[in-house]
Amino acid sequence: MRKPPSPKTVAEAREAGFRPRSVRAEIRDNLLRKLAAREPLFPGIHGYEDTVFPAVENALLAEQDLLFLGERGQGKSRLIRSLLGLLDEWIPELAGSEVHDDPAAPISAQGRLLLAEHGERAPIRWLHRDERYGEKLATPDVSTADLIGDVDPMRVVEGRSLGDELTMHYGILPRTNRGIFCINELPDLTEKIQVALFNVMEERDVQIKGYRVRLPLDVLVVASANPEDYTSRGRIVTPLKDRFAAQIRTHYPRTRAIELQIVEQEAVPLSVPGVEVVVPSFMKKILAEITFQARQSPDVSQSSGVSVRMTVASYETLVANAVRRALRNGDRHAVPRISDLWALHHSMLGKIELEYAGKRSEDELVKNLIARAVKVVFDGAVSDAASLDAIAAAFGQGWMVEVSDMTPAAEFLAGLDKIPGLRKAVAQLAEGETPAMYASAVELILEGLHLSNRLNKTTSEHAATYAHK
Repeated sequence: MRKPPSPKTVAEAREAGFRPRSVRAEIRDNLLRKLAAREPLFPGIHGYEDTVFPAVENALLAEQDLLFLGERGQGKSRLIRSLLGLLDEWIPELAGSEVHDDPAAPISAQGRLLLAEHGERAPIRWLHRDERYGEKLATPDVSTADLIGDVDPMRVVEGRSLGDELTMHYGILPRTNRGIFCINELPDLTEKIQVALFNVMEERDVQIKGYRVRLPLDVLVVASANPEDYTSRGRIVTPLKDRFAAQIRTHYPRTRAIELQIVEQEAVPLSVPGVEVVVPSFMKKILAEITFQARQSPDVSQSSGVSVRMTVASYETLVANAVRRALRNGDRHAVPRISDLWALHHSMLGKIELEYAGKRSEDELVKNLIARAVKVVFDGAVSDAASLDAIAAAFGQGWMVEVSDMTPAAEFLAGLDKIPGLRKAVAQLAEGETPAMYASAVELILEGLHLSNRLNKTTSEHAATYAHK
């Protein structure tokens, strides 16, 4: 963060070149500059380059209020907050103003009094863009006082009349004047509050306790909503809905690669002295595939959505179980494997909603999603049919393998050369030559053969035995 500019009064700011500009014009000018310079506009947000970002840019260039429609976990809030990067780093305001009054054109009675009293010598303070963002989660109990403001009884006691604007205690929206105001889950606001919000956005006034107060706010209003609430329940009042000139539909990552890019960016790394954590690409693909399977499953409520947060939580849980095994077994490498997937039940439950309650339990659904994901990744990762045939034939001659999430990695090495075809198949998967990496590859092969109906599998608590079909 750079230091604020040096001017301390209205006159000094004017002499330094400050000129009043609306927040929408400010955002538009900064957006045009960044587009011309090809600077990144929304860092850390992936998968929207050809869909959402162009629509957002068009809306901002047209100086429109925005409504984002999308299910949970699609990055709506992060995208809205990233709009702060399009504001000037510092702007001046009248010192002491509750609504960030522009020194050249104050909108509040308090600001006008300050300017009338001090004139060009009125003191200013510099407002950083981080202070120019207001956010409110819409709930049915949000009141006009919360959003717009209310009469402050203490100011009435001091001698001011009820009709005096100086008796007002401003809510979050006026306090975001000259900035960006976001209201999440807009349909959850009661109709009365939605009308009050519309009045401020469109008519620039509001009635509080029967008194009409002019609030010519300079604010960009951005809202979010779940499309199920917005389109089916119709809970956004028509005048307010019409006020949002840009209504932009967000979406989940379209590819597994983008999903994993987000996961690796967001997941909290688990660092343990003496233990190196390596997550094989096939285990990452399984995690992404589980989420994609859930987003396509008729048993999962798609109107509620399946958040990327589920993939992130699953990644962190998988790594945690691998690290726990490495510490207990004294291994220097923590590599997640198939037997760790049982732990995902705890990271997935509660993040998916069943379409038909009672028809299938969440636990059964999670098991089914994991199995389908493993099969998809196995089919795409292991293509040596001859090696797989040899492995299946060896089990037909009496081989049996028991594994669990706490089985030491070194125990997997014994079968690599004894089971025909196993080492060659493992070589296709292993991304390193550590026992832990070999163990992970072996488990995928065994589970893949089971899911292909070529091996039998008997399960117990966190353990599995693979044998001839």
